[in-house]
Amino acid sequence: MKLLEQRQPRTVCPSEVARLIDAEGWRKWMPEVRAAAQRLSKRGRLDVMQKGKKVDPTGARGPIRLRLAAAADAYRRTDFRLHPERYRVGRGEQGVLTAEPYKSELLPLWRFKTEADAKASVKALLAAFRRYRRDQDFVGMDMTRKFVQMGFTRARRYANHKSGRKYDESGRVAPRAEDPGKARAAAVFYRTWQKLESDARYRAARAAWSK
Repeated sequence: MKLLEQRQPRTVCPSEVARLIDAEGWRKWMPEVRAAAQRLSKRGRLDVMQKGKKVDPTGARGPIRLRLAAAADAYRRTDFRLHPERYRVGRGEQGVLTAEPYKSELLPLWRFKTEADAKASVKALLAAFRRYRRDQDFVGMDMTRKFVQMGFTRARRYANHKSGRKYDESGRVAPRAEDPGKARAAAVFYRTWQKLESDARYRAARAAWSK
């Protein structure tokens, strides 16, 4: 629970909890961590997530993530255009699928199935980024950066593992199965991600936001 409180509104992988218990032999703790998550979920203290959606932990199979229930719900109910001061940059692409109305504006533009999809997607996302920049909307700029970064990480994951799953059900890294098409899509997003990260007005706005 302390880890979830530190991470809110971000999610936690059960393996992170197990590693805090035993950095070397963490895998043997995974069943107990998942059992504890089920108990805490029943008490309404945390949510068990799969693919960004809340699920019943008793029937969940495969990788799951955990989030602090109250904080996540409060974050999801916030309109960050009206209350930008409540926005958290976080690390990497954390919160990309929770901050509204930006999620609803940007998610339809996000595609990475093929290299052509990736090129069309980054073109649309760049246009959105420029609109937010023109309006001096830092939250919009940062959310766009997160979607582009997520395009790279998701495409890269599928490039390495055709199933899209890096870990198997036991928590071990799944065998690599290369997908050259997804690798090219990842490269498109990576170039755009670096372009956004180096944008002078974005960098200045982010520095001011941090203060």
